[in-house]
Amino acid sequence: MVSHEYWESYHKQLGALDLDWHPTSFIPRDWALNVSDIASEWVEQQFAAHIAGRPLVSAPPELDPETMVVCGQLALVLAEAYQHPIKLDIDVIWYNEALAKRELGLNDSHEEALLVKFPPAKRLVLDCLSVVIDSGYQIILWYLPGRRRQRDMYNATIGMGNLLKQSITTGKTSMGQLSKWRTHSSNFYATQEPQLTPRCINISPCWFQQGHERHGPPPVNPGIGFVPEVSATLKGDRSLLVIRDMQCPGLVSSAALRVMHPQLYRASLSTHVELGNLAATQAPDVMYRCLQHWTSVYTGAAIMCNRQLLSHRDPKCPPEGFDILTCIGGYGHGVMQLTNLGIELAYDPGVMVSYSGRLVRHGVQVAKGDRIVWAWFMRDSVHNYAQTPRTEYAKYNLADFAIYHLAEYNQADFVRYCTL
Repeated sequence: MVSHEYWESYHKQLGALDLDWHPTSFIPRDWALNVSDIASEWVEQQFAAHIAGRPLVSAPPELDPETMVVCGQLALVLAEAYQHPIKLDIDVIWYNEALAKRELGLNDSHEEALLVKFPPAKRLVLDCLSVVIDSGYQIILWYLPGRRRQRDMYNATIGMGNLLKQSITTGKTSMGQLSKWRTHSSNFYATQEPQLTPRCINISPCWFQQGHERHGPPPVNPGIGFVPEVSATLKGDRSLLVIRDMQCPGLVSSAALRVMHPQLYRASLSTHVELGNLAATQAPDVMYRCLQHWTSVYTGAAIMCNRQLLSHRDPKCPPEGFDILTCIGGYGHGVMQLTNLGIELAYDPGVMVSYSGRLVRHGVQVAKGDRIVWAWFMRDSVHNYAQTPRTEYAKYNLADFAIYHLAEYNQADFVRYCTL
């Protein structure tokens, strides 16, 4: 438990902060998220130096050499992507208002109607670092292809084998449509590596169980109403081992979001610390321990192995937010289809993609081979519970857009944008 005096001091300092301007929130020093924040700030500094052509900043002493290399590479690819913007005609604010509250993206006829109302101006195939923005310069997508370190994600996914085996479902609804399609047995294919398990699980140190979400502040009496808890995958004896295996990828997801959406990053830091406050005083000790070792500003991660990804939406993702998907494995080639944007992405091993799963309807087709995806996500209900104000859309700097130009190749049915 954390002392009452500590939290009183924290809230006084947090109250003095303007989250729109101050770079960090006040994080307990013994939290893993504190190191993530140090690394994220350095990545942001390196990113800014790359963009401005200034000398790079020395790495903080808290980072080990391996983390320093990973973060340095991340800052470089983020900067290269930022320098290659692609502007679409769509207005994501209007588009979001046209979507139903619980839009799943599984109704093809409804999606066709949306395409008639918001038709893509042209079809794009992307295979190089880029950022996609809308007509109002809101950022829709960060696309970061390239080989990245796979060892941490691969070994951690193998270690989650028993959890993955427990996630499978087989039921059908009365309408004949598969229920719980994300974990349905028909959507997974056999692995080539015997140590891998073809399944999907969610891991979160603090979220609302399905059907128990609430959208408001915590109750005065903790015993009344639904409250967040650790995910079922973290309720066993190996919970801290699972979280520790996720720490390096979690740190990378935090550092990426710090650049992609600084306001959302700082808001999520505030959410995590407030959840720690609530966990220290109202929740079982396991929640506080999980938050203490959790390195990501995201509130959860979906771990997927060899899942066929139907075109769909993630309705619980905030429209202003960014999920971050990193894909690794031994498959030959993959394509991610962003049908409502008219975009196809080369989705080869090592790629990182970030977008709002609500705004962007997405599906994946891959060649044979094992494919592991970690998708970091946030939940509005958790931010609301922590009384964190909702953020705005991330915007591309108009002055920067005037500087960077696009290289267009061929004027056929597809237009390919590439770096020179």
